[in-house]
Amino acid sequence: MASAASTATLTGHLYPLPSTLNSIPSTTRLAPSAYRPRPLRAVAAAAATLREVCAGRVPDHVIQRAEDVGYLVPTEVQEQSLPLLLSGQDCILHAQTGSGKTLAYLLSIFSVVDVGRSSVQALVIVPTRELGIQVTKVARLLAAKTCNVMALLDGGMLKRQKSWVKAEPPAIIVATVASLCQMVEKRAFSLGSIKILVIDEVDFIFGSSKQVNPLRKILNSYTAASSRQTIFASASIPQHNRFVHDCVQHKWTKSDVVHVHVNPVHPMPSHLNHTYVICSKKERLHVLLSLLERDAPKSVIIFVAQQSEKSKRAGNPPSSTLVVEFLRTEYKGALEVLLLEEDMNFNARATSFTEVKEKGFLLVSTDIASRGFDLPQTSHIYNFDLPKTATDYLHRAGRTGREPFSKSECTVTTLITEEERFVLQRFQNELKFHPRQLPLESMFTFSL
Repeated sequence: MASAASTATLTGHLYPLPSTLNSIPSTTRLAPSAYRPRPLRAVAAAAATLREVCAGRVPDHVIQRAEDVGYLVPTEVQEQSLPLLLSGQDCILHAQTGSGKTLAYLLSIFSVVDVGRSSVQALVIVPTRELGIQVTKVARLLAAKTCNVMALLDGGMLKRQKSWVKAEPPAIIVATVASLCQMVEKRAFSLGSIKILVIDEVDFIFGSSKQVNPLRKILNSYTAASSRQTIFASASIPQHNRFVHDCVQHKWTKSDVVHVHVNPVHPMPSHLNHTYVICSKKERLHVLLSLLERDAPKSVIIFVAQQSEKSKRAGNPPSSTLVVEFLRTEYKGALEVLLLEEDMNFNARATSFTEVKEKGFLLVSTDIASRGFDLPQTSHIYNFDLPKTATDYLHRAGRTGREPFSKSECTVTTLITEEERFVLQRFQNELKFHPRQLPLESMFTFSL
């Protein structure tokens, strides 16, 4: 059984590992002294433009569409990963939110898709419908109608899509785990012709009790790692060395999978401004309102906790309801107050998502909006409820500072009680950010 020791990790250097020595023919085997870390750029030569790094491997019209929307120079994760991806290497893309991972794996997909074949050739698995909508939009933009890109994202469309996919299989499918398994089990199409499989937000899916077992079936039963290129992507992969080992051990990837890890020291963009306010639970709504009035944001996401079963049984209203009803009554600004949460049906969620894409917004959401939710106009994040983990903080914060090619300062503000201060301190230590406390008594005036 191959072990994770046969994988390489890119963190600014490419390290040839000892177990790879045995795979080198004796006539070309190098002396041990030759195996020293080399600068990454010596392995994957830096390209001045995205077009140069993709030259001859990605169709010209795809590069042209990327250039048309402003992607001329590769980001750091694209510069490091594209030479590997375009050579067919299995990769784990591990980089900041908004760093360009989606474009990297989509360019890899378009490098292998044969538009003349009538079969499903590429599959992108996403954890939520909203992320699926966004990935599909980018894929269709790049495809420029040269190949069919289908989104299987639950809802009432699946029956209709089943007949469509049988009549004319799309080259690329973007799907949630549940929808994909449902379609495959109904034999709407086969995954036997898959050339490339992408799992986006991979740590989130593996951490979901509802999605992990179907995902394992996709990785091992419906397709085989030996016959496809596999790409995993996320801004956060806890215990990533262990994850790389598991990828090989469980045959989710080939044994030579490469871990591309960009900015491991600073997991969040440097132009994010982190602040916090210490207040009591009953003060939070008024503090939030005062912050909105003070900051005058372009667009906002207010993150609230998913209601627990215990709270539901007790008949308590969820945080989402409290915040939305309060703001719709008290907030006098120009932004429309919208709601997005897991319990909403597909059409209601789709409507909320469409509305926030078209204008300025004040979106109240559970963590469903924290993974891959790409709304570049978001200037402020407010954590009404403290995230459960540092990873959750990372992904919530990553919803702002996403304006392409902009370094405008954006703000993440967390409302905490005195007892929660140590939790935020733990997040600060783990994620290497330095929040500034906003003094309650001097900044907010309200009576309760």
